Amino acid sequence: MNIQQSTDRHFEEAMELLNTSILYYRGQPIGTIAAQDPTVDALNYDQCFIRDFVPSALVFLMQGQTDIVRNFLIETLNLQSQPKEMDCFEAETGLMPASFKVVQADGKEWLEADFGEAAIARVPPADSCLWWLILLRAYVQATGDVALAHQPEFQTGIKLILDLCLAHRFSLYPTLLVPDGAFMIDRRMGVYGHPLEIQVLFYAGLRVAQEFLLPEEDRYLKAVTQRLSALHYHVWEYYWIDLNRLNQIYRFEVDEYGENIANKFNIYPASIPAWLTDWLPETGGYLAGNLGPGRLDFRFFALGNLLAIVFSLADESESQSIMNLFEQRWQDLIGYMPVKLCYPAIEGEEWRTLTGCDPKNSPWSYHNGGNWAVLLWAFAIAAQKTGRVELAERAINIAEERLVQDSYPEYYDGRSGYLIGREARLSQTWSIAGLLAAKEFIAHPDHLSLISLE
Repeated sequence: MNIQQSTDRHFEEAMELLNTSILYYRGQPIGTIAAQDPTVDALNYDQCFIRDFVPSALVFLMQGQTDIVRNFLIETLNLQSQPKEMDCFEAETGLMPASFKVVQADGKEWLEADFGEAAIARVPPADSCLWWLILLRAYVQATGDVALAHQPEFQTGIKLILDLCLAHRFSLYPTLLVPDGAFMIDRRMGVYGHPLEIQVLFYAGLRVAQEFLLPEEDRYLKAVTQRLSALHYHVWEYYWIDLNRLNQIYRFEVDEYGENIANKFNIYPASIPAWLTDWLPETGGYLAGNLGPGRLDFRFFALGNLLAIVFSLADESESQSIMNLFEQRWQDLIGYMPVKLCYPAIEGEEWRTLTGCDPKNSPWSYHNGGNWAVLLWAFAIAAQKTGRVELAERAINIAEERLVQDSYPEYYDGRSGYLIGREARLSQTWSIAGLLAAKEFIAHPDHLSLISLE
């Protein structure tokens, strides 16, 4: 059997696994369950998570299976208006659930959503509503069914999300303020505040809202346009790190007062980590993990940087710098299983302080330096958009045989991602979908229009 036949067989087998993960509601496909690992208790892995479903949905759209995505959008929109309460406190109605499951009893069937009240650490998902907007656009791009987005229920849903996200509250920044655990990194990892991934998703969500809101929604459209401009400027003015920017930070004056100062967030030069100055290549750069008062998180978070390319928050020069960083620090950021979620891992006293001694996020495991195959889809699009397809092909070739052999684990451990995650589920749906989507985007670059924003 030659290589092409082998990879075709792997694709077909992975599609079979993806199709067996489909969740049905009232006889119709509505999403995919998180994992099908028969060796461990299901816990909440038998539910459909909104963020997890995105790569699966992209695969279904590329394969022409659009009904499941339409059903998902409609039913999760219905869940948006459900009451959500914890300790007698009711959350706002724009919130989308982290996950949902199909419940059957006494001959009846209904959907039960989790808005964070049952989640680990009881944190509501800040990213679900943003991923929902992005997936709505992908569906419209695939089907041309813009009428769905223009339906009154969908227009109301979009406005509820904007009401939730555009509120300024106690922040003067255009970025979105969220707690630890509110997105893919759903455990304590010191990413509270204004984490990069949320800001990039916020930017994409605002652009989708701008595209789909009807002209009579003038008040919302003005607010979105104003926030988009401020958000774009803020992220690229203050989050970007390359050697030139690092030199500026190194020479910052501190404890200044007033408007016309360079060090607006009072970042102390001594906070620059020792690993960074020797690690950052001359032609590479990236967006920092977080920014807040007296704090710049210098860690590299892969998904936020890749999505910045996918959603065109990064311009051509900056996109190339991010891909240069992946190429020149391949062993650190790709290793034996693409792609490392966060680099470097936090260790020692810093690990104890930032994670609360979380054993699942021990150094070089899970969110704390673990490798996640699901990120392949975003890496493939970023490589395609920047003309660096060879990097995506190299990453896919590294991942495919191992994923098949290891039964598609949830994540991998170790500095180079060589070990199957200590607590990783097998037959993880988004690992399957991440590989499938990556291969489809490389084989059919015209599909980039589903998710890429220009």
